[in-house]
Amino acid sequence: MAFLQTKKKKYSSTKICLFVLLEIKKCKFTNVFSNKSDNNAILKKQTFKKVSNIIKLYSSFVVSRVFKTPINWGKPSSISIEPTTACNLGCPECPSGLKQFTRATGNLKLDLNKKIIDELGAYLSFINFYFQGEPFINPDFLKLVNYASNSGIYTGTSTNAHFITEEVAKKTIESGLDRLIISIDGTTQEVYEQYRIHGTLEKVLEGTRNIVKWKKELQSSTPHVIFQFLVVKPNEHQINDAIQLAEEMGVDEIKFKTAQVYDYKNGNPLIPEQEKYSRYRKKKDGTFVLKNKMSNHCWRMWSGCVITWDGKIVPCCFDKDASHQIGSISEQTFSSIWKSNQYKQFRKSVLSNRKEIDICKNCSEGSKVWT
Repeated sequence: MAFLQTKKKKYSSTKICLFVLLEIKKCKFTNVFSNKSDNNAILKKQTFKKVSNIIKLYSSFVVSRVFKTPINWGKPSSISIEPTTACNLGCPECPSGLKQFTRATGNLKLDLNKKIIDELGAYLSFINFYFQGEPFINPDFLKLVNYASNSGIYTGTSTNAHFITEEVAKKTIESGLDRLIISIDGTTQEVYEQYRIHGTLEKVLEGTRNIVKWKKELQSSTPHVIFQFLVVKPNEHQINDAIQLAEEMGVDEIKFKTAQVYDYKNGNPLIPEQEKYSRYRKKKDGTFVLKNKMSNHCWRMWSGCVITWDGKIVPCCFDKDASHQIGSISEQTFSSIWKSNQYKQFRKSVLSNRKEIDICKNCSEGSKVWT
Protein backbone atom coordinates (compact mmCIF):
# COMPACT_ATOMS: atom_id res chain seq x y z
CA MET A 1 0.00 0.00 0.00
CA ALA A 2 2.96 2.32 0.54
CA PHE A 3 3.64 2.14 -3.18
CA LEU A 4 0.09 3.26 -3.95
CA GLN A 5 0.42 6.18 -1.54
CA THR A 6 3.46 7.48 -3.41
CA LYS A 7 1.34 7.61 -6.57
CA LYS A 8 -1.82 9.10 -5.12
CA LYS A 9 -1.34 12.44 -6.89
CA LYS A 10 -1.51 10.69 -10.24
CA TYR A 11 -3.98 7.89 -9.36
CA SER A 12 -6.70 8.67 -6.82
CA SER A 13 -8.33 5.77 -4.96
CA THR A 14 -11.60 6.57 -6.73
CA LYS A 15 -9.96 6.23 -10.15
CA ILE A 16 -8.37 2.94 -9.15
CA CYS A 17 -11.71 1.53 -7.95
CA LEU A 18 -13.43 2.63 -11.16
CA PHE A 19 -10.67 1.03 -13.21
CA VAL A 20 -11.04 -2.23 -11.27
CA LEU A 21 -14.82 -2.26 -11.76
CA LEU A 22 -14.48 -1.64 -15.48
CA GLU A 23 -11.97 -4.46 -15.84
CA ILE A 24 -14.19 -6.85 -13.87
CA LYS A 25 -17.15 -5.89 -16.06
CA LYS A 26 -15.12 -6.71 -19.19
CA CYS A 27 -14.11 -10.08 -17.77
CA LYS A 28 -16.17 -13.02 -19.08
CA PHE A 29 -16.65 -14.89 -15.83
CA THR A 30 -19.01 -17.43 -17.43
CA ASN A 31 -16.07 -18.90 -19.35
CA VAL A 32 -15.04 -20.59 -16.11
CA PHE A 33 -18.14 -22.74 -16.30
CA SER A 34 -19.44 -25.13 -18.93
CA ASN A 35 -23.23 -24.90 -18.92
CA LYS A 36 -26.18 -24.18 -16.64
CA SER A 37 -25.96 -27.35 -14.53
CA ASP A 38 -22.21 -26.94 -14.20
CA ASN A 39 -22.72 -23.29 -13.23
CA ASN A 40 -25.11 -24.31 -10.47
CA ALA A 41 -22.68 -26.91 -9.12
CA ILE A 42 -19.87 -24.40 -8.69
CA LEU A 43 -22.10 -21.57 -7.46
CA LYS A 44 -23.55 -23.79 -4.72
CA LYS A 45 -20.07 -24.18 -3.25
CA GLN A 46 -19.27 -20.48 -3.07
CA THR A 47 -19.16 -18.65 0.24
CA PHE A 48 -18.82 -15.00 1.18
CA LYS A 49 -15.14 -15.58 2.02
CA LYS A 50 -14.46 -17.21 -1.37
CA VAL A 51 -16.20 -14.47 -3.34
CA SER A 52 -14.46 -11.77 -1.30
CA ASN A 53 -11.15 -13.49 -1.98
CA ILE A 54 -11.77 -13.47 -5.75
CA ILE A 55 -12.56 -9.75 -5.63
CA LYS A 56 -9.34 -9.11 -3.69
CA LEU A 57 -7.34 -11.18 -6.14
CA TYR A 58 -8.76 -9.52 -9.21
CA SER A 59 -8.45 -6.05 -7.74
CA SER A 60 -4.79 -6.61 -6.91
CA PHE A 61 -4.23 -8.08 -10.38
CA VAL A 62 -5.62 -4.94 -12.02
CA VAL A 63 -3.66 -2.61 -9.73
CA SER A 64 -0.50 -4.62 -10.43
CA ARG A 65 -1.01 -4.11 -14.16
CA VAL A 66 -1.53 -0.36 -13.70
CA PHE A 67 1.58 0.18 -11.60
CA LYS A 68 3.71 -2.61 -13.11
CA THR A 69 4.51 -3.97 -9.68
CA PRO A 70 3.36 -7.27 -8.11
CA ILE A 71 0.64 -6.77 -5.49
CA ASN A 72 -1.50 -9.65 -4.21
CA TRP A 73 -4.23 -9.14 -1.62
CA GLY A 74 -5.76 -12.60 -1.61
CA LYS A 75 -5.07 -16.32 -1.60
CA PRO A 76 -5.52 -18.68 -4.56
CA SER A 77 -9.09 -19.16 -5.75
CA SER A 78 -8.18 -22.17 -7.87
CA ILE A 79 -5.28 -24.60 -7.85
CA SER A 80 -4.16 -27.69 -9.71
CA ILE A 81 -3.02 -30.63 -7.61
CA GLU A 82 -1.09 -33.43 -9.29
CA PRO A 83 -2.28 -36.91 -8.23
CA THR A 84 0.57 -38.66 -10.07
CA THR A 85 3.20 -38.26 -12.78
CA ALA A 86 2.71 -41.81 -14.04
CA CYS A 87 0.88 -42.44 -17.30
CA ASN A 88 -0.08 -45.48 -19.35
CA LEU A 89 0.08 -43.68 -22.72
CA GLY A 90 2.90 -42.20 -24.80
CA CYS A 91 1.50 -39.02 -26.34
CA PRO A 92 4.13 -37.28 -28.50
CA GLU A 93 3.93 -33.79 -26.95
CA CYS A 94 3.61 -34.90 -23.32
CA PRO A 95 6.70 -35.25 -21.09
CA SER A 96 4.79 -37.66 -18.88
CA GLY A 97 3.89 -39.94 -21.78
CA LEU A 98 7.38 -39.68 -23.24
CA LYS A 99 8.96 -40.34 -19.81
CA GLN A 100 11.14 -37.24 -20.21
CA PHE A 101 10.78 -35.74 -16.74
CA THR A 102 13.87 -34.82 -14.77
CA ARG A 103 11.72 -34.81 -11.62
CA ALA A 104 10.74 -38.00 -9.83
CA THR A 105 7.64 -40.04 -10.61
CA GLY A 106 5.26 -40.71 -7.73
CA ASN A 107 1.76 -40.49 -6.26
CA LEU A 108 0.27 -37.77 -4.06
CA LYS A 109 -0.26 -38.99 -0.49
CA LEU A 110 -3.46 -38.51 1.49
CA ASP A 111 -1.78 -36.56 4.30
CA LEU A 112 -0.24 -34.02 1.92
CA ASN A 113 -3.58 -33.56 0.16
CA LYS A 114 -5.20 -32.96 3.57
CA LYS A 115 -2.54 -30.39 4.51
CA ILE A 116 -3.12 -28.44 1.28
CA ILE A 117 -6.90 -28.41 1.62
CA ASP A 118 -6.92 -27.68 5.36
CA GLU A 119 -4.75 -24.61 4.76
CA LEU A 120 -6.40 -23.27 1.59
CA GLY A 121 -9.88 -24.81 1.47
CA ALA A 122 -11.75 -21.81 2.89
CA TYR A 123 -10.58 -19.70 -0.06
CA LEU A 124 -10.68 -22.23 -2.89
CA SER A 125 -13.47 -22.16 -5.44
CA PHE A 126 -11.98 -24.88 -7.62
CA ILE A 127 -9.43 -27.70 -7.48
CA ASN A 128 -8.29 -29.34 -10.67
CA PHE A 129 -6.90 -32.72 -9.66
CA TYR A 130 -4.67 -32.92 -12.68
CA PHE A 131 -1.28 -31.71 -13.91
CA GLN A 132 0.81 -34.45 -15.48
CA GLY A 133 0.09 -38.17 -15.57
CA GLU A 134 -3.14 -40.18 -15.48
CA PRO A 135 -4.98 -39.42 -12.18
CA PHE A 136 -6.70 -42.80 -11.85
CA ILE A 137 -3.31 -44.53 -11.62
CA ASN A 138 -3.02 -43.18 -8.07
CA PRO A 139 -4.81 -45.85 -5.97
CA ASP A 140 -6.03 -43.15 -3.56
CA PHE A 141 -7.20 -40.74 -6.25
CA LEU A 142 -10.91 -40.79 -5.41
CA LYS A 143 -10.13 -40.42 -1.69
CA LEU A 144 -8.20 -37.24 -2.56
CA VAL A 145 -11.23 -35.94 -4.45
CA ASN A 146 -13.65 -36.94 -1.71
CA TYR A 147 -11.75 -35.01 0.97
CA ALA A 148 -11.87 -31.86 -1.16
CA SER A 149 -15.52 -32.38 -2.03
CA ASN A 150 -16.45 -32.84 1.63
CA SER A 151 -14.59 -29.58 2.31
CA GLY A 152 -17.03 -27.76 0.03
CA ILE A 153 -14.73 -27.29 -2.96
CA TYR A 154 -15.71 -27.76 -6.59
CA THR A 155 -13.46 -30.48 -8.05
CA GLY A 156 -12.50 -31.57 -11.54
CA THR A 157 -10.04 -33.83 -13.30
CA SER A 158 -8.91 -34.92 -16.75
CA THR A 159 -8.45 -38.55 -17.75
CA ASN A 160 -7.78 -40.87 -20.66
CA ALA A 161 -10.52 -43.09 -19.18
CA HIS A 162 -8.65 -46.38 -19.58
CA PHE A 163 -9.10 -47.30 -15.89
CA ILE A 164 -12.79 -46.47 -15.41
CA THR A 165 -14.31 -49.86 -14.81
CA GLU A 166 -17.89 -50.18 -13.52
CA GLU A 167 -16.61 -50.31 -9.95
CA VAL A 168 -14.40 -47.25 -10.45
CA ALA A 169 -17.22 -45.39 -12.18
CA LYS A 170 -19.55 -45.98 -9.23
CA LYS A 171 -16.88 -44.80 -6.78
CA THR A 172 -16.20 -41.75 -8.96
CA ILE A 173 -19.83 -40.66 -8.67
CA GLU A 174 -19.79 -41.32 -4.93
CA SER A 175 -16.55 -39.34 -4.46
CA GLY A 176 -18.38 -36.09 -5.22
CA LEU A 177 -16.27 -35.23 -8.29
CA ASP A 178 -17.95 -32.29 -10.03
CA ARG A 179 -16.34 -32.32 -13.48
CA LEU A 180 -14.78 -35.13 -15.50
CA ILE A 181 -12.91 -34.32 -18.72
CA ILE A 182 -12.37 -37.37 -20.94
CA SER A 183 -9.80 -37.14 -23.73
CA ILE A 184 -11.34 -38.44 -26.95
CA ASP A 185 -8.88 -37.46 -29.69
CA GLY A 186 -10.33 -39.57 -32.50
CA THR A 187 -13.50 -41.47 -33.37
CA THR A 188 -11.75 -44.52 -34.84
CA GLN A 189 -8.90 -46.54 -33.38
CA GLU A 190 -6.66 -45.80 -36.36
CA VAL A 191 -6.96 -42.04 -35.85
CA TYR A 192 -7.11 -42.08 -32.04
CA GLU A 193 -3.84 -43.98 -31.62
CA GLN A 194 -1.91 -41.57 -33.85
CA TYR A 195 -1.79 -39.15 -30.92
CA ARG A 196 -2.85 -41.32 -27.97
CA ILE A 197 -0.04 -43.78 -28.51
CA HIS A 198 -0.57 -47.15 -26.73
CA GLY A 199 -4.21 -46.14 -26.17
CA THR A 200 -7.37 -48.09 -26.99
CA LEU A 201 -10.42 -46.11 -28.08
CA GLU A 202 -12.84 -48.82 -26.97
CA LYS A 203 -11.56 -48.53 -23.39
CA VAL A 204 -12.28 -44.79 -23.51
CA LEU A 205 -15.81 -45.45 -24.75
CA GLU A 206 -16.34 -48.21 -22.18
CA GLY A 207 -15.18 -45.92 -19.37
CA THR A 208 -17.52 -43.22 -20.60
CA ARG A 209 -20.47 -45.60 -20.75
CA ASN A 210 -19.73 -46.72 -17.18
CA ILE A 211 -19.74 -43.14 -15.90
CA VAL A 212 -22.96 -42.23 -17.73
CA LYS A 213 -24.62 -45.44 -16.48
CA TRP A 214 -23.72 -44.87 -12.81
CA LYS A 215 -24.77 -41.24 -12.90
CA LYS A 216 -28.22 -42.48 -13.88
CA GLU A 217 -28.17 -45.38 -11.40
CA LEU A 218 -27.27 -43.08 -8.51
CA GLN A 219 -29.46 -40.25 -9.81
CA SER A 220 -26.50 -37.88 -9.67
CA SER A 221 -26.08 -34.66 -11.65
CA THR A 222 -22.32 -34.87 -11.20
CA PRO A 223 -19.76 -35.22 -12.52
CA HIS A 224 -20.39 -32.97 -15.50
CA VAL A 225 -18.87 -35.11 -18.27
CA ILE A 226 -16.93 -33.38 -21.04
CA PHE A 227 -15.44 -35.01 -24.11
CA GLN A 228 -12.25 -33.08 -24.86
CA PHE A 229 -11.04 -33.37 -28.44
CA LEU A 230 -7.45 -32.20 -28.88
CA VAL A 231 -7.40 -31.04 -32.49
CA VAL A 232 -4.31 -32.11 -34.44
CA LYS A 233 -3.79 -32.64 -38.14
CA PRO A 234 -4.37 -36.43 -38.05
CA ASN A 235 -7.83 -36.05 -36.44
CA GLU A 236 -9.21 -32.68 -37.59
CA HIS A 237 -11.33 -34.38 -40.26
CA GLN A 238 -13.27 -36.15 -37.48
CA ILE A 239 -14.53 -33.04 -35.67
CA ASN A 240 -18.14 -33.52 -36.83
CA ASP A 241 -17.93 -37.23 -36.08
CA ALA A 242 -16.78 -36.39 -32.56
CA ILE A 243 -19.82 -34.15 -32.03
CA GLN A 244 -22.10 -36.98 -33.15
CA LEU A 245 -20.28 -39.49 -30.93
CA ALA A 246 -20.68 -37.21 -27.89
CA GLU A 247 -24.43 -37.08 -28.50
CA GLU A 248 -24.65 -40.85 -28.88
CA MET A 249 -22.63 -41.49 -25.71
CA GLY A 250 -24.80 -39.15 -23.62
CA VAL A 251 -22.00 -36.93 -22.31
CA ASP A 252 -22.91 -33.43 -21.18
CA GLU A 253 -20.62 -31.49 -23.48
CA ILE A 254 -17.82 -31.65 -26.02
CA LYS A 255 -14.93 -29.16 -26.21
CA PHE A 256 -12.29 -28.75 -28.89
CA LYS A 257 -8.85 -27.83 -27.62
CA THR A 258 -5.84 -26.47 -29.49
CA ALA A 259 -2.67 -28.51 -29.16
CA GLN A 260 0.63 -27.28 -27.80
CA VAL A 261 3.61 -28.43 -29.85
CA TYR A 262 7.16 -27.72 -28.77
CA ASP A 263 8.81 -27.49 -32.19
CA TYR A 264 6.48 -25.35 -34.29
CA LYS A 265 8.54 -22.62 -35.99
CA ASN A 266 9.19 -24.57 -39.21
CA GLY A 267 5.93 -26.47 -39.10
CA ASN A 268 4.94 -29.66 -37.34
CA PRO A 269 2.91 -32.66 -38.56
CA LEU A 270 0.52 -32.14 -35.64
CA ILE A 271 -0.47 -28.55 -36.51
CA PRO A 272 -3.98 -28.68 -38.04
CA GLU A 273 -4.82 -27.15 -41.41
CA GLN A 274 -7.82 -25.31 -39.93
CA GLU A 275 -6.22 -22.30 -38.27
CA LYS A 276 -9.14 -21.76 -35.89
CA TYR A 277 -8.08 -24.98 -34.14
CA SER A 278 -4.39 -24.07 -34.02
CA ARG A 279 -2.36 -22.07 -31.49
CA TYR A 280 -0.08 -21.05 -34.33
CA ARG A 281 -0.37 -18.83 -37.38
CA LYS A 282 1.45 -19.51 -40.63
CA LYS A 283 3.38 -16.53 -42.00
CA LYS A 284 4.01 -15.74 -45.67
CA ASP A 285 7.52 -17.18 -45.46
CA GLY A 286 6.08 -20.55 -44.37
CA THR A 287 7.19 -20.36 -40.73
CA PHE A 288 4.80 -20.39 -37.80
CA VAL A 289 4.32 -18.02 -34.88
CA LEU A 290 2.23 -18.22 -31.73
CA LYS A 291 -1.10 -16.42 -32.13
CA ASN A 292 -1.02 -15.09 -28.60
CA LYS A 293 0.25 -11.49 -28.40
CA MET A 294 2.13 -12.36 -25.19
CA SER A 295 0.95 -9.37 -23.18
CA ASN A 296 2.87 -8.54 -20.00
CA HIS A 297 0.28 -9.88 -17.60
CA CYS A 298 -1.31 -13.21 -16.71
CA TRP A 299 -4.29 -13.69 -14.38
CA ARG A 300 -3.09 -17.17 -13.46
CA MET A 301 -0.11 -15.70 -11.61
CA TRP A 302 -2.59 -14.09 -9.18
CA SER A 303 -5.50 -16.55 -9.13
CA GLY A 304 -3.75 -19.84 -8.53
CA CYS A 305 -0.80 -22.20 -8.88
CA VAL A 306 0.13 -25.83 -9.38
CA ILE A 307 1.15 -28.24 -6.61
CA THR A 308 3.06 -31.33 -7.70
CA TRP A 309 2.53 -34.78 -6.20
CA ASP A 310 5.44 -34.22 -3.77
CA GLY A 311 4.43 -30.70 -2.71
CA LYS A 312 6.42 -28.44 -5.02
CA ILE A 313 4.75 -25.10 -5.78
CA VAL A 314 5.10 -23.99 -9.40
CA PRO A 315 3.49 -20.92 -10.98
CA CYS A 316 1.47 -22.55 -13.75
CA CYS A 317 0.63 -25.68 -15.73
CA PHE A 318 3.13 -24.83 -18.48
CA ASP A 319 5.97 -25.56 -16.05
CA LYS A 320 5.63 -29.29 -16.59
CA ASP A 321 9.04 -30.21 -15.23
CA ALA A 322 8.75 -27.89 -12.18
CA SER A 323 11.79 -25.92 -13.29
CA HIS A 324 10.44 -22.75 -11.63
CA GLN A 325 9.77 -24.21 -8.19
CA ILE A 326 8.91 -21.46 -5.69
CA GLY A 327 8.80 -23.53 -2.54
CA SER A 328 7.46 -26.75 -1.08
CA ILE A 329 4.27 -27.03 0.92
CA SER A 330 5.70 -30.21 2.40
CA GLU A 331 8.24 -28.06 4.23
CA GLN A 332 6.60 -24.60 4.50
CA THR A 333 3.20 -23.03 4.95
CA PHE A 334 1.52 -22.08 1.71
CA SER A 335 1.07 -18.48 2.86
CA SER A 336 4.81 -18.03 3.32
CA ILE A 337 5.40 -19.26 -0.25
CA TRP A 338 2.54 -17.26 -1.81
CA LYS A 339 3.80 -14.00 -0.29
CA SER A 340 7.51 -14.74 -0.68
CA ASN A 341 9.98 -12.47 -2.45
CA GLN A 342 10.67 -15.25 -4.93
CA TYR A 343 7.01 -15.36 -5.99
CA LYS A 344 6.90 -11.56 -6.16
CA GLN A 345 9.93 -11.55 -8.43
CA PHE A 346 8.35 -14.09 -10.76
CA ARG A 347 5.14 -12.04 -11.00
CA LYS A 348 7.25 -8.95 -11.60
CA SER A 349 9.02 -10.65 -14.51
CA VAL A 350 5.61 -11.51 -16.00
CA LEU A 351 4.58 -7.86 -15.74
CA SER A 352 7.81 -6.54 -17.28
CA ASN A 353 9.01 -8.96 -19.95
CA ARG A 354 6.88 -12.08 -20.08
CA LYS A 355 8.04 -13.22 -23.51
CA GLU A 356 11.51 -13.90 -22.08
CA ILE A 357 10.21 -16.47 -19.57
CA ASP A 358 10.77 -19.93 -21.05
CA ILE A 359 7.51 -21.49 -19.86
CA CYS A 360 5.53 -18.54 -21.27
CA LYS A 361 6.95 -18.72 -24.79
CA ASN A 362 4.46 -21.37 -25.97
CA CYS A 363 1.53 -20.21 -23.87
CA SER A 364 -1.95 -19.64 -25.25
CA GLU A 365 -3.06 -17.77 -22.13
CA GLY A 366 -2.48 -14.29 -20.81
CA SER A 367 -4.38 -12.24 -23.37
CA LYS A 368 -7.53 -13.55 -21.66
CA VAL A 369 -8.42 -13.40 -17.98
CA TRP A 370 -10.59 -16.47 -17.56
CA THR A 371 -10.01 -19.56 -19.68
